[in-house]
Amino acid sequence: MIRILIQPTPNQTMAIALARQTAQIALRQNGPDLYFELTSNRVSIVRTRICRDRQRILLDMRYRGFIGDFAFVDTRGTDDPQWYGLGSRFQLFYLAAGE
Repeated sequence: MIRILIQPTPNQTMAIALARQTAQIALRQNGPDLYFELTSNRVSIVRTRICRDRQRILLDMRYRGFIGDFAFVDTRGTDDPQWYGLGSRFQLFYLAAGE
């Protein structure tokens, strides 16, 4: 499990290498929900996936060519992630295959 550093801003995009894969992650707050988008090697893996506490985001999208998954964890309870707590209260983790 690898913690991904994110900022407490409502909209952000980052590029990171994970398990020898390039990943471009976008987080967008829209109303009460935070949405996750992932592109890898210029291929869209998921778009507009709602983020929930301790729930896998990709749900085994290996067939689209990305290995692993992501999950948010609320370090102070079980609330779903909100932009103002990103990086501190709400942390994003990459889960390698098999985790």
